[in-house]
Amino acid sequence: MIRSVLIHPSAEAEINEAADFYDIESAGLGDVFLDEVEHAIRGIREFPDAAPPLVGRVRKRVLAKFPYSLLYSITDDEIRVLAVAHHKRRPFYWRGRR
Repeated sequence: MIRSVLIHPSAEAEINEAADFYDIESAGLGDVFLDEVEHAIRGIREFPDAAPPLVGRVRKRVLAKFPYSLLYSITDDEIRVLAVAHHKRRPFYWRGRR
């Protein structure tokens, strides 16, 4: 069963902020970051249980080319991306998101 994917507004902001940062560092790198996020979301949609649980029902999918992870939860009919978290910043800051 293919579930719909909902991205928490704060996670969407994190995606955009990271892409903007990478574009400042090197022109076009923000697009590479966005492509990597999209690739990870496609993988999550196709194989939602492949990533290991992190806390409770929240799972963690590590991006291959960037120091970020997508944190998401699965329900019967959807996948909710709760955060796009940098590996070196504030662990578990996203815990209150649903």
